[in-house]
Amino acid sequence: MSRVDYFRDPNAPRANSVVPSVTAVVRDEDGNLLLIHKTDNDLWALPGGGHDVGESIAQTVVREVEEETGISVVVEDIVGLYTDPQHVMAYDDGEVRQQFSICFHARPVGGALRTSSESKEVRWVSPADLDELDIHPSMRLRITHGLDESRTAPYIG
Repeated sequence: MSRVDYFRDPNAPRANSVVPSVTAVVRDEDGNLLLIHKTDNDLWALPGGGHDVGESIAQTVVREVEEETGISVVVEDIVGLYTDPQHVMAYDDGEVRQQFSICFHARPVGGALRTSSESKEVRWVSPADLDELDIHPSMRLRITHGLDESRTAPYIG
C-alpha cells in the first residue's frame, strides 16, 4: 500500500481516522541512529508502526522495531507525543490518517539488520549524515528531539 504525507498543506484531504502508532529513536554504542528507508512513501524514517489490540505500547515499540529492522530493543523513555492535525497520511485504500505517534528512546540488545516488507533498506546512520537523506519534516522533528540530550521533558504537540 502506498501513501502520501501532507504536512501543513491547505489542499490536504480531510482525515477520516486516527491510529495510535509508535516510533523509536534507537542508537548503537557509537551513537549512530537506526533508520529505515520506507517502502510506502520512499522516505527515510525511524522504525515504528501501529499499536495492536492486546499489547502494551512498549510491546508495540519492541515488535515494530524488530519487524522492520531485525534489531531487538528495550524501551527506555518517551521522546514525545506527535499529534499535529495538520499532518495527515493518505493511503491508496481511501484512508486519510491524522498523525498520532508516540516516540520513544529504545536501546538495542540484539539482532542483526535486515529489511522487511515495510523497509527496503535499514542502516545505522551517523547524525552528521542525516541531511543527506530524504526525511519528512515531522519525522525529522522526532529525530531532532530524540538526539537532543539536553531535553528534560517529553515533547507534547
